Amino acid sequence: MQYGQVEKGVFLARPNRFIALVALNGAETVCHVKNTGRCRELLVPGAAVYLEKGTNPGRKTAYDLIAVEKGHRLINMDAQAPNKAFAEWALRFDPTATAVHSEYRFGQSRLDFCLETPKGLHLVEVKGVTLEENGHVRFPDAPTERGVKHLHELIHAVELGHQATAFFVIQMADVLDFLPNDVTHPTFGAALRQAKAAGVGVEAWCCRVTPDSMEIDKPVKVIL
Repeated sequence: MQYGQVEKGVFLARPNRFIALVALNGAETVCHVKNTGRCRELLVPGAAVYLEKGTNPGRKTAYDLIAVEKGHRLINMDAQAPNKAFAEWALRFDPTATAVHSEYRFGQSRLDFCLETPKGLHLVEVKGVTLEENGHVRFPDAPTERGVKHLHELIHAVELGHQATAFFVIQMADVLDFLPNDVTHPTFGAALRQAKAAGVGVEAWCCRVTPDSMEIDKPVKVIL
C-alpha cells in the first residue's frame, strides 16, 4: 500500500488519542493520529514521525501521523494500514481463493475478510501489531474485548466447517517472534490459544516499511 505526499517531523505531544502536536518545517502542527491505541513506547517527545498530507481542504487537520522511528526501526502505526495491506496481498495468502470480500458479516460480528475458495469459506480477522521490545512483538497493547469476540467467532466458523485464520500484521521489519500480550490482556492470550487448539490458523507476518509505503513481507515465528 502506498501513501501520497509524506513529510518528516518531530513529535512533541499527544493531547488526546486523536491528535498529536508535531514540529513540521519550524512550526507546531496539529495532526490526526491514525491509531487510537496507547502507543506510549512509540510517541515519545523528540521522536521522528512521518505525516501524510490530506487531500480534503475542508478537514480540521492537514496531516495524518502514519509512522514513527523507534531507534533504528521504522514502524507504521496507521491502524487502517494492516487491512489495506492484506487486501492487496490476500490472493497470495490463499491462492485458491476465487473472490475476496471485506467487512464480512458472520455471527454477531463483522470480520475483516472472507475468501471464497473451492473448499468453502476462509474467514480472516486481521490485527495490526506495533508493540515491540528487543525484537519481540506482542498484541494487544491495550485490552481488546472486541478482539476476544472476533477470536470466538473464528472458533465458531471452524466448528461450522469453515476455514479461519487470525492474521497479525506486524507493522515493521526484522522481528524475532510474535506473542500474545498476556500481561496487558490475559483473556485475549487465552482466547488465542483456545482458537489455535480449535483449528483456527494463527499467523504473524512482518512488513517492508518505508515512510510512504507498507507491504506484507515474510512470516514470523508465533509463540503461544
